[in-house]
Amino acid sequence: MTDTEASIVLNMLPQVGPVRVRRLSERFGSPAAILEATGYALRAVEGIGPEVSSVIAGWKDHSDLDAELTLMEKVGARVLTQADPEYPRLLKEIHDPPIILYVLGKLEERDQQRGIGIVGTRKASHYALESAKKLGYQLAYAGLTIYSGLARGIDTAAHQSALAANGRTVAVLGSGLSHIYPEENIPLAEKIAAGNGAVISEFPMGTTPTKQTFPKRNRIISGCSFGLLVVEAGINSGALISAREAGEQGRSLYAVPGRIDQPGTLGSNRLIQQGAKLVIDAGDILSDLQMIYAVPPELARSRPRVELLGEELLVYDAIGDEPTPVDVIIAKSDLPASTVSSRLLALELGRHVRSQPGNRFIKLM
Repeated sequence: MTDTEASIVLNMLPQVGPVRVRRLSERFGSPAAILEATGYALRAVEGIGPEVSSVIAGWKDHSDLDAELTLMEKVGARVLTQADPEYPRLLKEIHDPPIILYVLGKLEERDQQRGIGIVGTRKASHYALESAKKLGYQLAYAGLTIYSGLARGIDTAAHQSALAANGRTVAVLGSGLSHIYPEENIPLAEKIAAGNGAVISEFPMGTTPTKQTFPKRNRIISGCSFGLLVVEAGINSGALISAREAGEQGRSLYAVPGRIDQPGTLGSNRLIQQGAKLVIDAGDILSDLQMIYAVPPELARSRPRVELLGEELLVYDAIGDEPTPVDVIIAKSDLPASTVSSRLLALELGRHVRSQPGNRFIKLM
């Protein structure tokens, strides 16, 4: 048995989990060696009592590896272990990183450190949906990978806007890949996996969603990201679980402000009150990203000029020799305000322009 196959088995066993597998791996050296260990040897490991050791020693009674591999082949899924380079590096840093990740699509290098989680209520207001679409589009267009949970409402808007921007997005499921939920988002999941992203899950293929699987899913969204944006959340929203996970993982926390007289915004407004950064524009997040992953000045100066094309070139050419107000840029470029806003963010992230006080911009090259 390979270590990958052994990891699949360990992930399927009840009462085992990531933390215990880490301790067992430190003791026995590999996942395959864990399954070969005797019950006596297993019980000698901290946190492995008689019940858990019995489950591991009798793993064939609790899992069907052949059936799992057949299901994976049927849907075209593959498995990543923590030893695989494609396994998200930030996710490995959390307390309980998944033993394995089932993957449809592809996780790319750029997804590793420039990921932002976007979450919120399933019963989103029109304002929240429009905010999620705007911010998701701008952030994805600027080169960030959008992580979300494929749920109705804010999650769906975040994924769709990332695809509309021809950007990257990763859907993290609270179910197995054979039971994508909700069913109406199966076409969205297929579109993500087929092109600009991936659909991932830590749960065995046949797992159906429950109240217990979604909170576990949330720690992966925040774990893969440098920060988490909560667009709209009530006081008991599951998005607040994601926010708590993000805080415990040391991630940056952002929130879109909502009306103070609406119960559906109490949770996200409370996050701002407790220290989450208030977001009214994607630039509020991109400025933090530039500080986290700063480029030394000497490298920034030596960057080769990238030829601008299309709408980015129109926006760039609309900026004069002096700091130019955004309304002038909109008028000169003859582009919609939302398009100009997203292109300016991309140009700023690419160090072609710099924003100035008063919502004005100057050229850098």
